[in-house]
Amino acid sequence: MEKQKDILILAIESSCDETAAAVVKNGRSVLSNVISSQIDLHKLYGGVVPEIASRKHIEKINQVIEEALREADATLDDLDAIAVTYGPGLVGALLVGVAEAKAISFAKDIPLVGVHHIEGHISANYIENLELEPPFLCLVVSGGHTHLVIVKDYGEFEILGRTRDDAAGEAFDKVARAIGLGYPGGPKIDKLSKQGNAYAMDFPKAKVADAPYDFSFSGVKSAVLNHLNKCKMMGESIVEADIAASFQRCVVEVLVDHAIAAAKDYHISKLAIAGGVASNQTLRSAMKQACENNGIQFYHPSPIFCTDNAAMIGVAGYYEYIKGTRHGWDLNAVPNLRLGER
Repeated sequence: MEKQKDILILAIESSCDETAAAVVKNGRSVLSNVISSQIDLHKLYGGVVPEIASRKHIEKINQVIEEALREADATLDDLDAIAVTYGPGLVGALLVGVAEAKAISFAKDIPLVGVHHIEGHISANYIENLELEPPFLCLVVSGGHTHLVIVKDYGEFEILGRTRDDAAGEAFDKVARAIGLGYPGGPKIDKLSKQGNAYAMDFPKAKVADAPYDFSFSGVKSAVLNHLNKCKMMGESIVEADIAASFQRCVVEVLVDHAIAAAKDYHISKLAIAGGVASNQTLRSAMKQACENNGIQFYHPSPIFCTDNAAMIGVAGYYEYIKGTRHGWDLNAVPNLRLGER
């Protein structure tokens, strides 16, 4: 039997504050994964400044692509396709990646494949879990998104639940800022929580009446802010580690409860997590324990593949490519692109 030709994809990711490029072989093998982070720059402002992010992407994008190709020992002539995030994200940031991908695609006459950013996060689970194939349930938790999704097939999704207000990562950032931890909030709250009592305070856990799998995190965030204001007004001491730990416990319990309930209700035996908040150690260990208790297989990417990266875009791009997805020169950035939309 003739061996099938390897498919090599160059992937570009620039949806927020990471400029990233990767080369992925056959959808599961990452030959290079280069990330230029802007975190130190945005720390000064307490969050991502879109204009600064876009300028930084323009500065860095050629460098990361050259480095990704060098690490993979590949050239543009070796590529079968170029995959790029075209939404959702910051419009200026996305445009940098999309314009770069279109330029390379045009110059080298290589197929262009636009990739949905959330689809990329979900696909990150395929990199290290070679046995994982759809269907499975995936909880996507990041700074801008909280989704509970059935992955029916590669690139085919049914959304069971989403956040009605703040995403989990957004709530982490806002609470971290209020406590005085700075940006990015998630890792700092996770670290501080280890020194605190997670049951010191009983912050509220919202349920959305007509949608059991939907999330709402603005209530718990507001409760933390109100508690901090009350302490300041009354001159009471603020135990930051206790507040961080109690807040994190409430968010993690909601995420785990919803995911496990959906897995049971839909009789799904495989559950994955994805997105930046999926690297949170407390969430990972709580989800692992809950899955073990309920006989569910648990999958998660390494932390480097949880935060924004191009390898995950290359994986998603591969499955889109072999399905026949191709984009033309009219491919544009779509900042509010919904999962499942094309």
